[in-house]
Amino acid sequence: MAAPSQQAPPPGPGLEEGDRPRPLTEAEKKANHIASAEQKRRQAIREGFDRLSEIVPGLKGQARSEALVLKKTLDFARQLMQERKALIEELDALGEHVDSEIRL
Repeated sequence: MAAPSQQAPPPGPGLEEGDRPRPLTEAEKKANHIASAEQKRRQAIREGFDRLSEIVPGLKGQARSEALVLKKTLDFARQLMQERKALIEELDALGEHVDSEIRL
């Protein structure tokens, strides 16, 4: 059985067969690096909002705006803080010891 023929991929737009693309200038390298870093930053933000959408009640499976996610996250955090305060007060009423670190 003969080995498959190995051909170079066709040249990109504006390149002739056998031509190589010119090396990037320092300014182009810097611009590419900045664009790549910005893309990673935006992806991390998107993933953070996606994660919040999964754990905050009322957001899972909905189309979301970042403003809505932030508002509902803040509402949820406030609700959790109120519930925590109520539990601490209940423990106090029962005469149970609650560490000062937990009371913060």
